[in-house]
Amino acid sequence: MKLIDNIDSITKPFDNAVITIGNFDGVHIGHQALFHEVIEKADAINGTSIAMTFNPHPVRVLKQNGHPPLITVHEQKTELIEKTGIDVLICVPFTLDFASISARDFVRDLLVKRIGMKAIVVGKDYTFGKNREGNLDFLKRCAKEYDFEVIVADWIPISNNLQGRISSTKIRELVTDGKVAEAQQHLGRYYQVRGTVMTGRNRGGRLLGFPTANIKLHDELCPKTGVYAVTVECMESRYKGVANIGYSPTFEDNIFTVEVHILDFNENIYGRNIRVNFISRIRDELKFADIDQLSEQIKKDIDKARRILSL
Repeated sequence: MKLIDNIDSITKPFDNAVITIGNFDGVHIGHQALFHEVIEKADAINGTSIAMTFNPHPVRVLKQNGHPPLITVHEQKTELIEKTGIDVLICVPFTLDFASISARDFVRDLLVKRIGMKAIVVGKDYTFGKNREGNLDFLKRCAKEYDFEVIVADWIPISNNLQGRISSTKIRELVTDGKVAEAQQHLGRYYQVRGTVMTGRNRGGRLLGFPTANIKLHDELCPKTGVYAVTVECMESRYKGVANIGYSPTFEDNIFTVEVHILDFNENIYGRNIRVNFISRIRDELKFADIDQLSEQIKKDIDKARRILSL
């Protein structure tokens, strides 16, 4: 996949460009369906499949403090889009100046003239341009004027038995509620956070007998407080583990942490970046009478995680 992070570096139109445009936060099953439709259309016309996204998320620029937490940080989003088989990913630096571009100028000058768009694949509720003045009806009028095709993709339902559709908003709700197993059905993979292992409070191994990796998250959504069965990607290998998210009520220090005990692992990974995949929520975070009770519960959590992760 070719990655373009500067529109000005596009010096000539792509061959028969087929494009889809969006924030694609989460790169969930619905987004993946869009990408596959783009690829199929590009193959049919011997063209180039293209996805256009934005960094930072537009809401972070337009609403500043009112932005939602990210399901996927930019690095992960790029990796996931590449896995779909898209030829080109254009990451537009989103600024207030870019947001002020009219819908017509966006279509005519950027999509048609610079990129060479011959078809665009969008969802039913797609809007774009200054004040979201562009919509499907507008796109279809432009298609006649500038000679390109508009393909409207169907929404992907949550399941055959439930109403609603897969969306980033729904996934945020599920992760925030700790329903990570259900979120997996929407994402097509397990929810993942990435972070750097930092020095903790030196009590996991010393006091409890279970050393933990304390993670400093980057900029993503954090699951609900509690204990989870996880897998950990570290040093080019994948391990089983148990993660605790919360405030360590037994110790009453009220400091929020994300700690991971990696099973059958004894390596120094301070300063390393690791990836934690949330498989299933085991329990709420609880306050115990003493360290011995907490240690006994951790043993039970580990046993349960092993059973979950062996399925």
